Amino acid sequence: MDNQGRGLHARVLASLGPAITAGVYPPGTVLRTDELEKRFDVSRTVVREVVRVLESMHLVESRRRVGVTVRPAEEWDVFDPQVIRWRLAGADRPRQLRSLTALRSAIEPAAAALAAEHATPEQCAELTEHALNMVATSRGQQLAAYLVHDIAFHRVILKASGNEMFARLGDVVAEVLTGRTEHQVMFSDPDPEAVTLHVRVAEAVRERDAARAEACTREITVGALRELDILAP
Repeated sequence: MDNQGRGLHARVLASLGPAITAGVYPPGTVLRTDELEKRFDVSRTVVREVVRVLESMHLVESRRRVGVTVRPAEEWDVFDPQVIRWRLAGADRPRQLRSLTALRSAIEPAAAALAAEHATPEQCAELTEHALNMVATSRGQQLAAYLVHDIAFHRVILKASGNEMFARLGDVVAEVLTGRTEHQVMFSDPDPEAVTLHVRVAEAVRERDAARAEACTREITVGALRELDILAP
């Protein structure tokens, strides 16, 4: 597909994906390819490529002589980063944020405990660097810069756990943190207590203190849930 085709593909996907996840097209809705071609003024090839992507996310299924049918929400690939992004952009954002933060509270403390046992010296140094950069960008409404280091910190924790399943959740956590920032479900400056806790997690991992790493990470996720109660009730 050439650059123009990729641009058309992205435009159609950026319209259909969020519309499906927002419920504009309820489960069971049939989207006919010929109608999509006319609506978006694109070729059948572009529509087919878009449908393939939506199928890979389990948002739709194609049937001959029927068309493209929207699948029930419980069948969607809710771990797909793009599906998360679309859902966070919709009206169901508070519930989605709670669901994802609850997932984090179940996984990340355990990952931090494992990281304290398995992290390499290089990973320990990375954690410390990102934690200190979070401190440096936590004042003066530098949320975009803070977000970069926050995402990197949590990716290292998940990867350093040595558990490949936890490591694969790095993109999910990145989307949660990005969504909170982009949709202003954070205070103008990060919670000072949360910033300090990230530093303590880095210290605990470096000192091989699994219990402290787990406890501090759990406090981080509990604090994130408290923020949601205030900012996205």
